[in-house]
Amino acid sequence: MAELITLMPLERALHTAALQAVYNAVPAYWQLYRRESPPPEHASQELSAAEQTPGRTLLGILRRVDRQDPEAGAELIGVLDFRLHWPEAGVAYIGNLTVVGSLQRRGIASQAWALLKPWLASSASIQEVRTGVEQFNIAALKFWEAQGLALTGASERVRVGDRFVRLLYLAADLGHSM
Repeated sequence: MAELITLMPLERALHTAALQAVYNAVPAYWQLYRRESPPPEHASQELSAAEQTPGRTLLGILRRVDRQDPEAGAELIGVLDFRLHWPEAGVAYIGNLTVVGSLQRRGIASQAWALLKPWLASSASIQEVRTGVEQFNIAALKFWEAQGLALTGASERVRVGDRFVRLLYLAADLGHSM
């Protein structure tokens, strides 16, 4: 049975600890960078950067603690980090879409993208979506291709911590079915 999820804007004052727990719960991602875990202040740094960057938003992916009892509350199980009208007007850049490791491959990221995509097109005046994926992150490449994004042929070598990685760029026109 599919998870029932919702998206919610994250705020540094309220959600830093919960977001850090999400980052801690995806060790396979950090291992791609030869790290055992994320930096201890990663959530705080990302939330601060979002506050200071025009158009950047971190949305939490939430699910009910108890499927049968909405009063039991919700838990943060992922994050969707994006920036509107960047690198140019009409474009949304997806910086990160992460779901905790124990819940991956259950369609949660696809559901989160399906919730965000129509809002981008109708309410945020976005015509195109782009993302960059590390060339060694095959699962992420396959995920975004399954969501309708295609490799653009563009790539860039970027510094991440103490090493350089090559980002492969993908894009899709939101005016066409994705």
